[in-house]
Amino acid sequence: MPTSPLHHVHERAEARFTDFGGWTMPVQYDSVLAEHAAVRDSVGMFDVSHLGRFEVTGTGATDLLRKQLCNDIARIEPGRAQYTMALNSNGGVEDDIIVWRFDDERYWIMPNGTNFAEIASRFVAFAPNTVDIDDVRADSVLLAIQGPDAPDLISRVIGFMPGRFRVMTGVFGEHPIAAAGTGYTGERGCEIYIGAAGAEALWNAFVAAGATPAALGARDTLRLEMGYPLWGHELDETTSPLEAGLGWVVAWDHDFVGKTALEAQRGNLTRKLIAFTTEGRAIPREGYTVTTQTGSGHVTSGNFSPTLGHGIAMAYVSPPPQPGESMTIEIRGKQVPATIVDLPFLDR
Repeated sequence: MPTSPLHHVHERAEARFTDFGGWTMPVQYDSVLAEHAAVRDSVGMFDVSHLGRFEVTGTGATDLLRKQLCNDIARIEPGRAQYTMALNSNGGVEDDIIVWRFDDERYWIMPNGTNFAEIASRFVAFAPNTVDIDDVRADSVLLAIQGPDAPDLISRVIGFMPGRFRVMTGVFGEHPIAAAGTGYTGERGCEIYIGAAGAEALWNAFVAAGATPAALGARDTLRLEMGYPLWGHELDETTSPLEAGLGWVVAWDHDFVGKTALEAQRGNLTRKLIAFTTEGRAIPREGYTVTTQTGSGHVTSGNFSPTLGHGIAMAYVSPPPQPGESMTIEIRGKQVPATIVDLPFLDR
C-alpha cells in the first residue's frame, strides 16, 4: 500500500495509521480532539500527499477542462484556483476536484486520492495530441497548513502567503514549491506542494514555527463542522451536485459531460442533502435513519462537534423536506429529536 514520503516522520511522531484511499496515512498523533482544537484555535499541519495531482498543459488544455468539468475554468485567470466536479452522463459526481491554474494553458488537476487514476485516465482519453498530461503526485508531498494563525506562520516559513483561492510559486531552500489558498477545514491557510527531497525540511520548519501536526481524524471533524462534502459519503456517481446543494459549482453557459442530465433535473429534485443537529451527546452516525414529516433518508456523515458541543450531521432525504418540518433520527433504537439547519454548522 502506498505511503507518503513523510511516512518515517509520522512514525517517529508515534502516529496511528489507517487505510485511506488505498494509502497508509496518519489518522491521529496525540488525539483527534487536541488536533481539532489546534486548527480552530491556532494552526495545524496535515500531510495530504495521498490526494491526486496531475498536470495538463498545451494548446487545447483549457477546452479540455471546460468539456470535462462542470464549473468553467475560463472564468478564472492564471494565478487562481477553482472548485469543480467531473460528472458522468447521468449527472452523477465522479469526483469533486480543485484546479490550480498556473498559465493560460497550464493546470494542475487535484482529484481525491481514491479517484486519481480514473480521473487522470479520463483526461488522457479525451486529450488532443497537442495536450500533455503528466503525473505530479509521484515523489512529492502536499501539506495543508490551516488555522487562524496560519497566514503569519506560512509567511515566516516560505516567504509568502497566497490569498483565498490564489496560486503562487516560490522556493524553499533550493526546492521549488507551489501553494494555493485552499483547504478543507474552513480556516485560513494554504496547501503547499514540494518535491520529496525537500519535504522533511519543510515539515520540520513548520513544526519549529509552531504548527501542530494533525491527521485525518481531525480533518474529518473539521470539514464536517463546515458542511464540506466528502466523496463516497455526500458525493458519488449516483448523486448530482444539485441534489448535494452544490448548484453553484455548475456553470451553465458552457457544454460539459452531464449537462443534459442536470438540465432535466433542475427544479425537479426527488431528494436533497439536508443538515441537522442533535442535542447533547446524542451523536448521529453514518447510516442512521432519519425521518421528517413527509420523508426519510440516511445519514451520510455525522459526529459530535468538538467546537459546538453537540451532534451534527448531513443526510439525503426523499422527498426534500419543506421549510419548518420537524424530524427525528433513530439512535440505538430510540427516536431522537433533531433540528434541520442551514450549512455551515460553524460560521467562520
